[in-house]
Amino acid sequence: MNTKLYELTQNYMNLQALLEDETIGTDIINKALNEVGGEVEEKAENIAILIKNFESDVEGIKKEEERLAAKRTSAENNIKGLKTYLDTAMRATGKEKFKTKLFSFNIQNNAPSVDIKDEKLIPKEYFIEQDPKLDRKAVLAALKEGKEIQGATIKQTKSLRIR
Repeated sequence: MNTKLYELTQNYMNLQALLEDETIGTDIINKALNEVGGEVEEKAENIAILIKNFESDVEGIKKEEERLAAKRTSAENNIKGLKTYLDTAMRATGKEKFKTKLFSFNIQNNAPSVDIKDEKLIPKEYFIEQDPKLDRKAVLAALKEGKEIQGATIKQTKSLRIR
C-alpha cells in the first residue's frame, strides 16, 4: 500500500496529538503507532522527529520554569525587604500595634526556638540517628573488582539512543 506524503504527515500529527493527551492510555498509543503507514525505517525516523519535538518542548518548559522561579524569588525578596522596612519603621517610631482601614499591624513574640552554641557539648540522646543509606557506587565497584556481595549482582541493561 502506497501512503501519500500528506496522509503520513496527517497520521503523525494525529499521533503527536494523542501523545500530548495525558488521558490517552499507552495501549491506544501503541495501536496508533502500529497503524501509521510506512516501513520500519520510515516509522523510526518519524518517531525520532516526534521525540525531538517533545525534547524541544521539554527544554522550553524548563527555561520557562527557570524564568518563573527567578521571578518568584524576586517577588519573595521584595516581600522580605518591605517587611523588614516596615518592621524597622514601626520599632523606630514605637508604634508596634495599630490598625488602618484595611490591615492590622502588630509586632509580637515568635514561638520559642533553640539557639545552639556548641553542638559537641549536647548529649547524644538529643541526636536523631539516620537510617543507613546504601552506597550503590561502592557496591558496583566492588562487584566489578570480582568481590562477591550477597544480595547484589551486576545487571546490564540496554536502551535506545537516537543521535
